[in-house]
Amino acid sequence: MMKNTVNSTRIRWWIAGLMWLAIAINYIDRTVLSAAAPHLIKELSIDPEMMGLIMAAFFWSYALLQIPAGWFADRFGHKKGLGLAVGWWSVATMAMGLATGFKSLLALRLALGVGEAAAYPSNAGITARWFPDRERATVSGLFDSASKFGSAVAMPLIVWMIAVFDWRLTFLAIGGLGLLWFIAWYVIYSENPEDHKRISQHEIALIHEGQAQRHGDKSIAPMKWYKLLRYRNIWAMCIGFFTINYTSYFFITWLPTYLVKDKGMDFLKMGLVAALPLICGMVFEVLAGWLSDRMVHRKVLSLTVTRKLFLIVGLLMALCIGFAPFSQSVFMTVLLLCIAKSGTTVAASQVWALPGDVAPKNSVSIVAGWQNTVSNMGGAVGPIITGAIVGATGHFTWALVFSAALVVVGILNYLFLLGKVEPIVDKNHETVPRAAARSS
Repeated sequence: MMKNTVNSTRIRWWIAGLMWLAIAINYIDRTVLSAAAPHLIKELSIDPEMMGLIMAAFFWSYALLQIPAGWFADRFGHKKGLGLAVGWWSVATMAMGLATGFKSLLALRLALGVGEAAAYPSNAGITARWFPDRERATVSGLFDSASKFGSAVAMPLIVWMIAVFDWRLTFLAIGGLGLLWFIAWYVIYSENPEDHKRISQHEIALIHEGQAQRHGDKSIAPMKWYKLLRYRNIWAMCIGFFTINYTSYFFITWLPTYLVKDKGMDFLKMGLVAALPLICGMVFEVLAGWLSDRMVHRKVLSLTVTRKLFLIVGLLMALCIGFAPFSQSVFMTVLLLCIAKSGTTVAASQVWALPGDVAPKNSVSIVAGWQNTVSNMGGAVGPIITGAIVGATGHFTWALVFSAALVVVGILNYLFLLGKVEPIVDKNHETVPRAAARSS
């Protein structure tokens, strides 16, 4: 079928919109438990240590399946990789409304992580295929900003739904959103720009001519996942994102309990206040992604210096989390938390651009999977460590100070371990066709 060549299209931004929605739904679904935690602790007789394990269970399966999910998306396509994932986690969210106690919540939280593992690796790969390089950080910041929107919307919305209806019905209703997205994805998305029925030749040329390295060549197999560990930048990306995620995930796991327990907020007020750092983070992330792309495109700074600058500035802002518990003013505490969360998102706008910057051909989702595997170990251990510190001390102060200490490690990592930001070139990888790769 002939493609539309009369006018230039903007199909890639429709794809970006679906990517954004996938992450927004992703975070709404994973945030329901956090918002409902005070009710579940009381109704199901779950203590803080047990709730920490339940919150962390998501990250165990989520982190461990990042690389397989990235490989699947690179090997079989992002239409299947992301589409099937959203369908799976939506069903798992709905089933969580049937939970009866610790064991069932733990099992369903693990199942949620299985489905959500494919979201970010797939989006990184889609960005590399569907957008020119000069839009990479903008799109990366855009789709990752949806995580803050999803969490921010989830807090007041879910708190209201639980208060008016019931937490079980809330899980059921929220899970249904993903099934609607699943239908839209299979109608709109095509694996490569040139495969789309409604895209113009002008937009195809704009995308491909703006890519220093083109992905999607079916004659080239993705690089073996373990071979990526030979490269210094892969290690730096993984370690740095671990420190960011450890801090970042506090805002969607323990923040509601912190505001209720340490700051004395009632449940409904907490739902509104807990959304503020996430809303601020969403705005800062989109701006940081756009500004960094402009700086690179206009050659204000090199790609390497730009990525490092935004990563380090973001982490310096994130250090505010360590000062928040020492403020006697609730306003100042919330302000510091807003700055800290915004800092993690400024850094994240670059984190999700890096896989497209450094990945070998057809391996963006695997590189993103590696990065997200290690980073989400921060989510896996963070809620447990926070729960243990709170259980031992009776407050959150030292848990937040520990988080700030890890941020310092992240700054040093991006300063000294991350090298020149450029594509990994492996001549053997680039000349091995898929058939030969499978037979080796």
